Amino acid sequence: MEFCCFPMRMSVAPPSYCFVAFPPRAKDGLVVFGKNSARPRDEVQEVVYIAAADHEPDSKVECTYIAIDQVPRTHAIVISRPAWLWGAEMGANEHGVCIANEAINTREPAPESEALLGMDLVRLGLERGATAKEAFEVIVSLLEEHGQGGNYYEDGDSCHTFQSSYLIVDREEAWVLETIGKYWAAEKITEGVRCVCNQLSLTTKMDAEHAELRNYAEGQGWWTTDQEFNFSEVFSQADDHRGCCSAKDSLEKHEAESITVETMMNILRDKASGICVDSDSFLTTASIVCVLPQGGSSPCIHYFTGTPDPSRSIFKPFIFVDDVKHVPKVQSPCFGEEDPAKKEPRFLEKPDRRHELYKAHEWARAVIENDQDQGHKLMKTMLDLEKQGLEAMESILSSTDPLDPTEVADLFYDCVDTEIKFFK
Repeated sequence: MEFCCFPMRMSVAPPSYCFVAFPPRAKDGLVVFGKNSARPRDEVQEVVYIAAADHEPDSKVECTYIAIDQVPRTHAIVISRPAWLWGAEMGANEHGVCIANEAINTREPAPESEALLGMDLVRLGLERGATAKEAFEVIVSLLEEHGQGGNYYEDGDSCHTFQSSYLIVDREEAWVLETIGKYWAAEKITEGVRCVCNQLSLTTKMDAEHAELRNYAEGQGWWTTDQEFNFSEVFSQADDHRGCCSAKDSLEKHEAESITVETMMNILRDKASGICVDSDSFLTTASIVCVLPQGGSSPCIHYFTGTPDPSRSIFKPFIFVDDVKHVPKVQSPCFGEEDPAKKEPRFLEKPDRRHELYKAHEWARAVIENDQDQGHKLMKTMLDLEKQGLEAMESILSSTDPLDPTEVADLFYDCVDTEIKFFK
């Protein structure tokens, strides 16, 4: 394994948040999933659709840092990812499975040795799991086999390493999975609302755990068998028991109402609570909201921004059908084997990874920030555009007619194209 060649130091996990709401808290028999990805301010995220595929026996898949055995068939996926790496911060697959990843600090630092990143495990779970439970089992199996580690950021000066937590959701249930190296614990969720952030959240209720988890904690001197086993208390850093306070407060504002896709988008746009991150170091660089109807006949709908700051971005819908049209305008330039993220030593340069939508959106953000009147008009028009998309998707969900795949194969492509033309 290769190692980051920098002094070991504890990086601060950015305050990302992800949420799930189940009926009856979510409206109309829908499961609603949302995630804000807080990353370094200048990092670009792209939205990529990858079709289902068959693979040759004994073939390998090249993840961000290491190659692992490929499976015979991978599911179709759509993901939002930092453009320099292989995995994903968040995404969905053709079977209605959605996964989000959070970087977390624990009392055991993540290794600098290059293994699977938490983002790699998000993509692998989506590619290989047809249900939330299957995806969860894929992730823990690969974690135990290959471990996690390596630089989380495209940074040639420092190595930033984190442990990972995951929110894994389908139409029927969700799994909260939190990891410490190859060790893990998980809780199954089938009702209510749940938030996962950059701190451990599991306590004494665990529906599954690594067979050696408690022995490991005891061996480290962090727990004794005469104590109740509280996962967060055992593995958190001493001063890190705050929980996802701002996110919970934001959710509590909506206690009296059913949570809709619009509610979730508003939560992700909430800067006052800190859910929408905009600091000197970090920014919400991309966001996702997914709507998963519990009745199997209606399609799942996945909304991506593909641009930073959801309070100044448009959520655009995507639906899985055959012959989905690829969208190059939300995909970053490819540098192949010459990419500084692939060459060792890594990250000696940082190429321009901005895609066409990102560049157009930079103009919009500048207008909103620097011209109050024009910015207000621009933001209103952007939200009107988003509202049209939401209304069209509501019609699809409420219709009793079968979905015509030809009507939505170009859906995300057309939304991106319209947004770019509007900015110009």
